[in-house]
Amino acid sequence: MGPDQGRLTMELIGEVVAWFTDPANWTGTNGVPNRLLEHLRLSGASMLVATLIALPAGLAIGHSGRGGLLAVAVANLGRAVPSYALLLVFLPFFGLGDAAAFPALVLLAIPPILVNAYTGLRGVDRDLVEAGRGMGMTELQLLLRVELPAAAPVVVAGLRLAAVAVVATATLAALVAGGGLGRYIADGFGLRREDRLIAGAILVALLALVVERAFTFAERRTLLPGDQRRPSTADLAPPPLQSGLR
Repeated sequence: MGPDQGRLTMELIGEVVAWFTDPANWTGTNGVPNRLLEHLRLSGASMLVATLIALPAGLAIGHSGRGGLLAVAVANLGRAVPSYALLLVFLPFFGLGDAAAFPALVLLAIPPILVNAYTGLRGVDRDLVEAGRGMGMTELQLLLRVELPAAAPVVVAGLRLAAVAVVATATLAALVAGGGLGRYIADGFGLRREDRLIAGAILVALLALVVERAFTFAERRTLLPGDQRRPSTADLAPPPLQSGLR
């Protein structure tokens, strides 16, 4: 890096710092708190709908073992479609704004949730499942008390992957006149304001990192030794008969 490049880099860093310390960028509809709230609202709604669709489907397929390969193949095919292409597909139907980005983000989040739910349940020890059946558990009891607790780390990992992808990709909403932190990136390009562009990228990266850390913490909680949610054959045994004598 030559002296001129170093000077320009330091100037740009100073401009970015000045952008973050400018009170005007922290108030109003274009302020960071409002843009962050818009980003979280869009990302959270997309994750909620995707989870309500993909998680029950993944658990049902993983529990029964039927249609698993087809579901995984379709989900992986969905991953191959660029989010920007989906955004353009939905734009004529939903118009400008977050409404066009919402279905694209839902479709982006579904594959990792579905695949991990299916994979997690199929990875549960079959002897443990058969032991539960032998003790007279219903299929729903097996799912909720045996399979889901054992598969929880893999399921949460799928939610983590989906959440980080949605938070990062929600910036594309700004390309169709949506809100969120992506507005700073889009406006930075349009106005040739590198400080605003870089500040927006930093904010998105920080938010994605916070989301990733939060889900990683939840994932690790499911792996704690002695966690009562991780069943063993002893947990499935019926309680001993209580004698009436004292």
